[in-house]
Amino acid sequence: MLTLSSAGENIFQLIFVLIVFIGVLALTTFVTKWVASYQKNQGLNRNLEIIEAIRLTNNKYVEIVRAGEDRYFVVAVGKDEVTLLGEISSEQLKDIDESVSMDSTLDFKSILEKFSKKEKN
Repeated sequence: MLTLSSAGENIFQLIFVLIVFIGVLALTTFVTKWVASYQKNQGLNRNLEIIEAIRLTNNKYVEIVRAGEDRYFVVAVGKDEVTLLGEISSEQLKDIDESVSMDSTLDFKSILEKFSKKEKN
């Protein structure tokens, strides 16, 4: 009789811990979404936009920044500094063709078939 009582208590404790765990996960999800939407609204602006960036080293980048509607600047961004490299016109920018980049990606099945053919040879 004593073992039935302790087994029932253990099951109750397990269910209670699972409910608390699910509650903490739900609370974490809602708080994360709220913080993300808050930060998105705080960072939303219409006058500045990073058009393109390329990484040179771990903490050094060259970026093209749009300021206003038609002014583009090339800046070097480091860990502690930002340096203006120059200004370029909108005609000097190349349009990125998204259809070319999307078609050039391979799916997992084709990559797996390539490797399986190599192993057979």
